[in-house]
Amino acid sequence: MQYTHLGRSGLSVSRLVLGTMNFGPQTSEEDSHAIMDRAHAHGINFFDTANVYGIQPGDGVTEEIIGRWFATGGDRREKTVLATKVYLPTGNGPNESALSALHIRRAFEASLKRLQTDYIDLFQMHHIDRNTPWEEIWEAFSVLRQQGKVLYFGSSNFAGWHIAQAQEAARSRHFLGLVSEQSRYNLMTRWAELEVLPAARAYGVGVIPWGPLNGGVLGGVLRKLKEGGAYRGVSGHAAAALAQHREAIEAYEKLSADLGEDPAHVGLAWLLAQDGVTGPIIGPRTTEQLDGSLRALQITLDDDTLAKLDQLFPSPAPNGAKPAPEAYAW
Repeated sequence: MQYTHLGRSGLSVSRLVLGTMNFGPQTSEEDSHAIMDRAHAHGINFFDTANVYGIQPGDGVTEEIIGRWFATGGDRREKTVLATKVYLPTGNGPNESALSALHIRRAFEASLKRLQTDYIDLFQMHHIDRNTPWEEIWEAFSVLRQQGKVLYFGSSNFAGWHIAQAQEAARSRHFLGLVSEQSRYNLMTRWAELEVLPAARAYGVGVIPWGPLNGGVLGGVLRKLKEGGAYRGVSGHAAAALAQHREAIEAYEKLSADLGEDPAHVGLAWLLAQDGVTGPIIGPRTTEQLDGSLRALQITLDDDTLAKLDQLFPSPAPNGAKPAPEAYAW
């Protein structure tokens, strides 16, 4: 396994992040426990979850599955860098969502209980809260830090200027601030390159891409459809992406085949090659899928291959893969 520091922090995390969203809705508890054990066996120490993952929003089913796994012992908790999130509704009340100090406190304590732990390594804001001032948010987070209940803080789905806002507000309090940002980022969805990635690099914030295979579209969807699989590739967002970019996806799968690699592994390897990326979140539903994902760590994409991938899935900027403001100003 390869490791890197999470942003500018001294925390060492694996370059593949185990996503747990499938635990409960798609993967049984027994299989979820087996996947987490296998992740540890491979050296994956960075696990990501959220307080709303599960069968119904707010149920916290996924956190409970992880908590029961921790309770089986074997230093499972000690070997895990545990990340969870707060923001989305946990109930129907007016103070059961967003980032007020009240909701942060209540949601955090509920997560601790479900996860059967007394601290969280990385506590993440699941979305920007445009109504709660940063003074209130950082005050609530600093209390958790002073109590020893949280070690690091991160964000998710932030714009570049939100990252700057958060960091400057933290700096005014002499607080470490954010060490990570979870952003939707993959070969087909590259908006983060314009402002999110530059802001994250400038502030020492590690970027953790979610949706690294764009809902399975970059995972060999056309080949799987021919084989009668890829159920995720024919509905919702994935179906729309497939319809719009079918020619590019066909070329991408051919390029991967020419490399002798699975398209999913090429997509992950591309993310691992991007400056500022800590590691993509993988969401295996089986131990076999987890095992296969490790191949991405062994793939080195040369300049020619990277250029071909840029041609197939170019940056949204008309001037190519350039950050703002050059992306749209000149």
